[in-house]
Amino acid sequence: MSLADLPTSAAWRHEGARTGFEVAFFSAPRPPLRIRGSTGALEAGEAWAVDYEIDLDARWRTRAARIIGRSAGGTHRRVLEADGNGCWLIDGSVAEGLDGCLDVDLESSAMTNTLPVHRDPLPVGREASAPAAYVRVIGLGIGRLEQSYRRLPDEAQNRCFDYRSPAFNFRERLVYDPSGLVLDYPGIAVRVT
Repeated sequence: MSLADLPTSAAWRHEGARTGFEVAFFSAPRPPLRIRGSTGALEAGEAWAVDYEIDLDARWRTRAARIIGRSAGGTHRRVLEADGNGCWLIDGSVAEGLDGCLDVDLESSAMTNTLPVHRDPLPVGREASAPAAYVRVIGLGIGRLEQSYRRLPDEAQNRCFDYRSPAFNFRERLVYDPSGLVLDYPGIAVRVT
């Protein structure tokens, strides 16, 4: 079963780790596309906001990301560029340690967990590694994030995945809508529209 087209917009309420909101707008129902979004939250007593633009190629690989982060520590900007085969530039310089990453994953965003699910339509029971260029909220530091997705049986028309991120000792069952957008990311966010 293929995924439905993306809506023109989606929104999530952050829950658990932080209190806040994220909104994303999609330039097209399928790639190539540009995703523009904003997220703001209060986490551990610190307020922050992140604006992003992410460009995807026809195979759901990140080709560019422009990110602006604001917090009490100031405003930071990052530009990531990728060749679609796992080589990255950060602010025009070769990025060390990101070889093989096909996605950008923003700490501030539930939406970015959409990208690997679309690119690799796994059958039930199969697992795929999906390392990503991970962008932290405060200061927009960037590093490699190892993560994996194992497809679970669907619930109604929703797809389910066992998501793992060993660096954070995090494992949860993520639920996606028919268009492949996260509906429920336990302890992080829930989709509201």
